[in-house]
Amino acid sequence: MYERILLPLDGSRVGEAALPYVEELVAKLVPATKVEVTLLQVVSPLSHFIIAGEASAQILFTEKELEQVRRQAAAYLEKAAAGLTRKGAMVKARVAVGTPAEEIIKAADEIDASLIAMSTHGRSGIGRWAFGSVTDRVLRFGNKPVLMVRAQKESQKASSR
Repeated sequence: MYERILLPLDGSRVGEAALPYVEELVAKLVPATKVEVTLLQVVSPLSHFIIAGEASAQILFTEKELEQVRRQAAAYLEKAAAGLTRKGAMVKARVAVGTPAEEIIKAADEIDASLIAMSTHGRSGIGRWAFGSVTDRVLRFGNKPVLMVRAQKESQKASSR
């Protein structure tokens, strides 16, 4: 049923909202089902800004800088894999360079994912229009089932404690 799960993570707490749900799903499926979870982090190839006083310049990442970002992403994914591994999943990590929604859809097709599990910021209206929604693009343009988990806002987390 859910033998291959793609879990995109962006390195933020909001991005990790789907992680406990995938861990729980894995715990229920293993050992009857062999579950492979692919953790994916997409790195933007574009640029960063250098600011000096009032002047700023947009500088493209060098290959060396991009490689450092890839290594940091891989280390983050390795830490995120710990809970899934304890639950019995076989975990793979991938770092892609490109546009998040496109890379998520591409990775899901490449691994023939039976499920994409990802979090959403829960923006609506102007915020969603201005910032877009990676989750929405994956849902609209991908061809795999998507489990969307809305991340709790910090104020909701504090009040539920």
